[in-house]
Amino acid sequence: MADPILYRKRLIPEECILLKDDRILLRDSDKIITGWHTIKPRKDLHHGYSCYYLHEGFKVSKFYREDGSLLYWYCDIVSYDHEAATDTYIVTDLLADVIVYPDGFVKVVDLDELVTALNDKLISEDTLKASLRSLNSLLEIIYAGDFDRLQSPIERLIENER
Repeated sequence: MADPILYRKRLIPEECILLKDDRILLRDSDKIITGWHTIKPRKDLHHGYSCYYLHEGFKVSKFYREDGSLLYWYCDIVSYDHEAATDTYIVTDLLADVIVYPDGFVKVVDLDELVTALNDKLISEDTLKASLRSLNSLLEIIYAGDFDRLQSPIERLIENER
């Protein structure tokens, strides 16, 4: 099976970027795992891995500094559009995010952007509801102590790459 084509679509700021340099490390019916370097260089973030959970409404990423140390886990609430004929995925960032720091601290960010997107008619009320449901599902997994279930596919691939 050939690798799918991946796009990252943002609503704020509005953009849609082909993730042409991302390496597809694993693909099955439930998830796609990629390895990547930042598109725009940053002082803190250098590279990472992402697991696109295709049926759960989120993407879980492991962010690294340039020296290879863990920065944090970053979880995007997303929606997926798949064009079967071209095997193209457009992954739309639905704005709400969850950061899980190495010490276990959990921070939910960008909820204000959901309100802005709704007010500016960038998302529908149904999309807002879907985003909040996915956020709630993700937080339930984290708060139940089951976040390792979402981390493990990435961790296994990293271990196999060594």
